[in-house]
Formats: sequence, C-alpha cells, structure tokens
Amino acid sequence: MKILIVNTSERTGGAAVAANRLMKALNKAGHEAKMLVCDKQTNDPNVVSINTNCWKEKINFIRFVWERWVIFVHNRFNYKTLFKVSIANTGTDISKHPLVKEADIIHLHWINQGFLSLKNIRQLILSGKPMIWTMHDMWACTGICHHSRECISYQSKCGNCFHLNSSRKKDLSFRIFSKKKKIWVNRHISFVGCSKWLEKKAIQSPLMQGNKVYAIPNPIDITTFKPMEKEQARKQLKLPLNKQLLLFGAVNITDKQKGFDYLQEGLVYIKRQFPDIYKNIELVIFGQLKSDILSRINVFVHSMNYLKDETTIALLYNAVDLFVTPSLEENLPNTIMEAMSCGTPCVGFNTGGIPEMIDHKVLGYVAEYKSAKDLAAGINWCLKNNNKLMPEARKKTKVCYTENVVAKQYIDLYTKMIKTPMTKR
Repeated sequence: MKILIVNTSERTGGAAVAANRLMKALNKAGHEAKMLVCDKQTNDPNVVSINTNCWKEKINFIRFVWERWVIFVHNRFNYKTLFKVSIANTGTDISKHPLVKEADIIHLHWINQGFLSLKNIRQLILSGKPMIWTMHDMWACTGICHHSRECISYQSKCGNCFHLNSSRKKDLSFRIFSKKKKIWVNRHISFVGCSKWLEKKAIQSPLMQGNKVYAIPNPIDITTFKPMEKEQARKQLKLPLNKQLLLFGAVNITDKQKGFDYLQEGLVYIKRQFPDIYKNIELVIFGQLKSDILSRINVFVHSMNYLKDETTIALLYNAVDLFVTPSLEENLPNTIMEAMSCGTPCVGFNTGGIPEMIDHKVLGYVAEYKSAKDLAAGINWCLKNNNKLMPEARKKTKVCYTENVVAKQYIDLYTKMIKTPMTKR
C-alpha cells in the first residue's frame, strides 16, 4: 500500500514530529509511506518538499506572509492572536504531484501557514483518492481557530470570533466556516483525532457531517525513548546527582498557553506548603529561555536550550524525576508520551487529551485545570511516589502508543477506505 502523508513541515512542531513518526512506523510495517512537505529539514529520501528551487521557496514564503497579513488586518493588528488562527486563503496545488498520483491513500496532517489553501484541499478531494485527515488541533472542525477554548460557536456556524475581537456575526470566521462546509461536508473523508477529547469535539461540528470521525493516537519508538540509568544520564548531561529535578519545556516558553506562569506559582506553593520537598528541588528547562523568566523563578534552573536529537531528548527525560506540563491547550502531547516511554511520571492539567494519557495517581497526577495549588500538590505527590509510578508510565506507553499498535489502527482504516466505494465511503 502506498501512503502519502502531507504536512507543512517535516520536523518542526508537534504535528510534524507525529506525522514523521507515523511515516516511519508504516514503513516498518511493510508499507510504502512518504511525506510531502513545504519545509524539509533532513536528508530523508522518503520526505519530499514542494520547494524544489529558491524561487518556489520564496513564493511559498510570500504565501505564508500574505495569509498572516490578511489575518492581521481582520484582528485589528493584534500580534498576540496572529498565530491562533488560520484561513487557508493561499497555498499550492499538489493534486497533480507525482506522489499524489501514485498514492493509494492521501493522509493529511497539519497543512496550515500557506501550504494548502481551501481550494487546494478541494482539488485533492475531487481527485477521487481516499482521504484521511489527522487533526492535531481543532482547525478542521472550526472556522479559523486552532483551539476554540471555551467558545462553542463552531458547533453551529462560527462568528463573533474572540480571536478577532469581533462583534460581527458574519465575520471572517463565519465566512471561512461557510467555505469549509461547501468543501468537505458529505465528502466521505475519514477524520482522525489524536485523542478521544478531539474526536468528541469534532463530532459536534457541522463540518463533520457525512464524514467518519475516529480517535487514533500518535506513535512513538519505544526503542529510542526507553528507561535508562538515571545517574548515568545526569552525568552525561552534567546535571546534579543529589537533587530532585523537574522538567518543563516548550518551543516558546513565553506562550501563555504553555502555562509557565502556573508552574512558577506552583513552585511558590511548594515552598510554603512542602518545605521539605522544596529545599531539594531544581528545575530543568528546554526551549527558548529568556533572562526575565529566570528572574521570576524561585528555584535553581538548568537551561538545556533547544534539543533536536531524540537520543539526547530521551536522555534528558531519564535524567529528571518528573515532567511537568501545565499547558492550557493540548491535544495529545508528544512530550508526555516521550516522558512516559522513558518511565518518567508526568503532572498536567485536566485539559484536552492529557487525562487520557496520565492515569491519575497511577502513572502521574492530573491537576485541577488552572489550579497552581493543585499542580503543586501533584508535584509533591509524584515525587513522594516516584518509584511506583515509573513502571506504570512505561507500561501504558507499550500498550497504547507503540509504533506497531498505532500503525495497525491506521492500516486497518486505510484498507477500509480503499475497499469502500467512493459513493459509500
């Protein structure tokens, strides 16, 4: 079976990492899977970029800028929400690309920021190829937003979009929602949410009418992300051997939705309520770390900057005692899966797909949403019960998220799509 995975980037971002891992899992399972991307970062021959020369690269950059400019005008020049939405008003027609023509299945993932436009998606649908679309956020089932937060307008028709600070019923979100409805309602696409949470959210949208919606998690290579000897991992990374280390990370730590403020506040609670734990805690951070952030933290911080090599990332998970993810918007975080696969317990808020991953007080702690106090309680509880949580975290990963487990679910879906006539799909 020939599967073409379509994603904006090869490796940048959680969706790209997940899509790339799925491609490798499918190839290991004996199928021919390739990726078609806009931005290619490695020399992997199975990954092909549409940027075949410098001119195409420049044109695609212009498309990216043009989409952001239109959004910028409509959100009244508010940079804070500029990347919270996408409108897919421009993109590249890939329907005649050789990889599309030879594929048995077209598998879309995250295709925003100027890669595919709504028109381009329509062209792929009209090609008649069986299509699966894995949703790494809510964009496919909303007007323009990647996460609707508390808004439920997407359950009817969108409008009055809070991301645009709009008071108009027929604003940009309404218009894009209407266009999407014409393009993929009743088109027999199989939509896949990486979590049961996203599956439930998507089903509530009129954009899913006439289409199937499933929940299939992202895969992980448990031979790369595996338990290692903690002392040796710390020595290799030059981390202290006699401290309890908490790990926090994000591409952009200053992004409010990553919840760093709640971790900071939680550490204050720990200092007040659990002084015996607090005196031995240090924080490890990977990602962009600015000096003003350091000044706000009341524990010693080890900055790891950006980590791209998976072997080093796995080493880091093994070096720490606990992974803390106070994110306010999540689908099925790769970071939690990676930590669990290394046998590292996790603490996170009760949001998105996080409670599906972290079995509360079995392999980690699910804290009350936006409660720094409960986050602190979870950190304290996990550090005191670390030894019994570690094997449970690894076991959950092996049962639910291994490459062969996830690949089989997708292969079964591909087979079903191919065997079902277009009129009945």
